[in-house]
Amino acid sequence: MAKYLLLKHYRGAPAPVNDVPMEQWTPEELTAHVQYMRDFAARLESTGEYVDSQELSPEGTFVRFDGEGRPPATDGPFAETKDLIAGWMVIDVETYERALELAAELSAAPGAGGKPIHEWLEVRPFLGGACTVTE
Repeated sequence: MAKYLLLKHYRGAPAPVNDVPMEQWTPEELTAHVQYMRDFAARLESTGEYVDSQELSPEGTFVRFDGEGRPPATDGPFAETKDLIAGWMVIDVETYERALELAAELSAAPGAGGKPIHEWLEVRPFLGGACTVTE
């Protein structure tokens, strides 16, 4: 089994087919979308392919180390990038092809008008083993 991260983007990915921003959806459309995601996760949980998933806020802050004894440097509260992550799901599947199959199915979650979004999802494999440094 191999773990893959399925990333949903607020922006930065190619535009989906049903490109109505989520903040313009009706409460019923939002409920249907969330239910689709929950049902998808429950089905994968029953097959042992689900690991975890989370939704993320569009707001965030970049932080970096700014030197010994100094407070962390921040930039924000809004990230200056076009590639903000909306949420993610971790799956554990037998093959890369299965990861692609599940990502394609997840991209069909309903959006505005109850029609599938057909959004682009990023599929990223986890590194297989711990990295070690040798001298």
